[in-house]
Amino acid sequence: MGTILGIDPAWTDHQPSGVALLEAEGQAWRCVGLAPGYGLFVALSEGRPVDWSEKPLGGAPDVDALLNAARELLGGLPVDVVTIDMPVATREITGRRAADSAISRTYGGRGCSTHSPNAARPGEIGHSLTEAFRRRGYPVATTTTSVGSTPVLVEVYPHTALLALLGVEYRVPYKVSRAERYWPGIPPLERRAALVETWERILNSLSVAISGIDLPWPTGSALESVGPSKLKRYEDTLDALICAWIGLEYSAGRCQAFGDSEAAIWTP
Repeated sequence: MGTILGIDPAWTDHQPSGVALLEAEGQAWRCVGLAPGYGLFVALSEGRPVDWSEKPLGGAPDVDALLNAARELLGGLPVDVVTIDMPVATREITGRRAADSAISRTYGGRGCSTHSPNAARPGEIGHSLTEAFRRRGYPVATTTTSVGSTPVLVEVYPHTALLALLGVEYRVPYKVSRAERYWPGIPPLERRAALVETWERILNSLSVAISGIDLPWPTGSALESVGPSKLKRYEDTLDALICAWIGLEYSAGRCQAFGDSEAAIWTP
């Protein structure tokens, strides 16, 4: 297996979604595409570099367009594994799954319990996306799937993956929306700086396994004019890159499936 498409999809159609694309080069991996939105990823395949000052647009994912864009960026190669940070299953999701409960039992004490999906979230977006990938030959990977099998749609969870990536015992504080909760009582600029410092730790660890990562988030004095809404696009893209890294671990047989024969969350 040599190509991985990582997606951090929004659970609503008005928020943007991060996308990352990796290709194997011998025993190493290279990042060949990163974007904070579906449209920007497609544009990247058409020769238009990502303008990080541009606000990414939301919208439902067009799976055909995503896979075609990935193939273009890969020089004609197909995607082997799609990793996605969204509940997916072999049937329609209406409530909490065995996969969610299994992750929460194992990782809840480390601050990494999961949200409960329901018929509305991710709802139709999740169902349509799952079906579209299935039609293109990417069935959902469950506990009956042999690790490393391709082509497949693999559900992942960045919070548990970061425990393994960074070698830490507790949930990593890297979410823009929780910055005030992580670092209460300090000025907003200092919170943003602390957040970016955590991102740098994550990116440095990812760069050990993946070359060519270009994720130019603002640092230093540039953070003075960057609010949470602008920082979110970098978080979404970093999440997509983490998703893609989990695919790398999946390909090497270093992931475990938590769930059952209908749905599984794979974690290193």
